[in-house]
Amino acid sequence: MDQIFQEFASNFVPNNYLTISLDAKKNVLKKFRIILEKKKIPKNGWKDDEIEEFINYISSLDSNNFPVTCGIGEREGRIACKLVARRHLNFSHGIGRSGDLLESQPKAAGSSLLSTLTNSLVLDYIKNIAGVKSTASCFIVPVATGMALSLCFLTLRKQKPDAKYILWSRIDQKSAFKTITTSGFIPIIIEQQLDASSELHTNVKEFENQINVLGPDNILCIYSTTSCFAPRNTDNLEKLAMLAKGNEIFHIVNNAYGLQCSKICHIIEEAQKNGRIDLFVQSTDKNFLVPVGGSIIAGFREEQVKNVAKTYVGRASSSQTLDVLLTILSLGESGFKELLAERKNNFIYLNENLKILAESLNETIIKSVNPISIGMTLSSLNINDVTKLGSMLFKRGITGARVISCTDSKTIDNYKFDNWNSHYTSNNPKIPYITAAAALGMKKDEVDVFCSKLKECYLKCKNSLEVA
Repeated sequence: MDQIFQEFASNFVPNNYLTISLDAKKNVLKKFRIILEKKKIPKNGWKDDEIEEFINYISSLDSNNFPVTCGIGEREGRIACKLVARRHLNFSHGIGRSGDLLESQPKAAGSSLLSTLTNSLVLDYIKNIAGVKSTASCFIVPVATGMALSLCFLTLRKQKPDAKYILWSRIDQKSAFKTITTSGFIPIIIEQQLDASSELHTNVKEFENQINVLGPDNILCIYSTTSCFAPRNTDNLEKLAMLAKGNEIFHIVNNAYGLQCSKICHIIEEAQKNGRIDLFVQSTDKNFLVPVGGSIIAGFREEQVKNVAKTYVGRASSSQTLDVLLTILSLGESGFKELLAERKNNFIYLNENLKILAESLNETIIKSVNPISIGMTLSSLNINDVTKLGSMLFKRGITGARVISCTDSKTIDNYKFDNWNSHYTSNNPKIPYITAAAALGMKKDEVDVFCSKLKECYLKCKNSLEVA
């Protein structure tokens, strides 16, 4: 094609000029060929115009973008608003077919290519950048983490139809719990163990006890969590995985934002080697810095992952897949590694600065091995001022910090949780605290601003208490 173009174009432009330009074009096309051939994330990110050219070519393979087309069906990919068409880069058919999210569409070769390629690149990321090397398969599903977990539970129900219980290691996040009840299962809530230093750990013995009481045949799965806010730690995945393997019980891991942490990924990898993990689920927005709305379901057996894709009802939006692909091409392997290294360094910096702040306020950092989140006590504030502190921080642009009073209770689908947001129920009084996370994309100067504003607001709250 380039030779034919060059032959006729040389009638208008000197051939030596054309050769230089077309050689540059060949280098871009080589990038396109390599990514389709290798199914690996490019080492360095692409330029925006290269990404746009690549995506435009892929979308041109969908029937709604053919130069000549005559659609007479009920779903022909027509888009009324040009702004909408531009926003989605002319993709409109979605991905998958009714009954299988991974199946190709005859009218949408481009959308099918988009889906398959992106899933391959995400798998490359999970294995070779995040470090869960044994992962066999994964796919993006256009629902957030909670609904993706429900999809996993419903898939497992087909394989174990008589099981009605899910053993869940408590984490105080509403959707993490509702995914059980929404799927029609009975949650067995296993509280965290609180040690002498107020650190929270998985109550493995209670898992063993519940398996003995309920019987393995009646239990669908063990449902554990990795990423969470302090002082809760990553669940003891290895021991839970060994329990699952020994009792032939499925094991699902909520890995919401765990892909950004090498320590968590190593824990998943080792737990699978020594025990059993069937599926682990993570968010696209938290791990790939894209808009909310997608998640990644991954596993160590390709057949198990494909079974989940076959459970999805109908076609799916390609928006979340497109967002992830664009981000992967933009950042490349080097860009992601820079972000991951930055996050790890920011965690250290946040921990150091919060320790200095805590000492100046006569507070303490709550002991924890959580690799993303850090907690600091608020022992000198009364309950009203603890609540006030959270509001003051938010008004000053500090988002994401959690102020925990340890006095709240919450009822979800008729299940009551005492001391909501603390991950733990107990009649023993506990000190209120605040948590902050060093997550992917955070900048070092945000740590400085947070610590400064926290000190300012804390002192205002404490002084108002002293005046009273």
